[in-house]
Amino acid sequence: MRHQKGGVKLNRTSSHRKAMFRNMVTSLFENGQVKTTDAKAKELRRWADQMITLAKRGDLHARRQAMAVIRNKQVVHKLFEAANERFGEINGGYTRITKIGMRKGDAAPISLVDFVGGDEVEKGEKGSWLSRFTALGKAKADKEAKPAAPAKEAAPVEEAPVAEAVEAAPAEEAPAEEEAPAEEEAPAEEEAPAEEEAPAEEEAAEEEAPAEEEEKAKE
Repeated sequence: MRHQKGGVKLNRTSSHRKAMFRNMVTSLFENGQVKTTDAKAKELRRWADQMITLAKRGDLHARRQAMAVIRNKQVVHKLFEAANERFGEINGGYTRITKIGMRKGDAAPISLVDFVGGDEVEKGEKGSWLSRFTALGKAKADKEAKPAAPAKEAAPVEEAPVAEAVEAAPAEEAPAEEEAPAEEEAPAEEEAPAEEEAPAEEEAAEEEAPAEEEEKAKE
């Protein structure tokens, strides 16, 4: 007998079908709505209502059962925190299906699956369950961005003295370039007397030469 074997088969294996609906349920709770075909939408509604029923129960065993289906732990924790506040007065029928037309290409009928009372998000009410649920990632991103802003401003302040030190280095090297010509001129001044002494020695040799010739002539 095929007792408790209900549900659509969708021309898929059991493992493929379970994995597909687990992904769709996770996307539904993350984004608040899912567009899919009519047959999948009707089956997805059964999965989503079961997860909300577990979240309203709220015990440890219910949380473990929900985590066996929903793939994101943060989604499960947020669902269990807000389920009683959002759906506490409702006994079943947490989701709704809205037909939105035919799909281009194969003309398959498409439906939109969302939560009952989802219009509150469009009005921008801060207390609505869906608005807090979808804004979870944005709030964390804003908190992480605020501490990062002062760090970027402080970096140029520390680099300013380094720039001054780099500019001051060429100012100290300037005297070294001026002293180089002074050292080159020093040998030039020392060589000048040596050139003057050379003619004096030549004149003394010329004077001695006639004196020796005269002495030879007298002999």
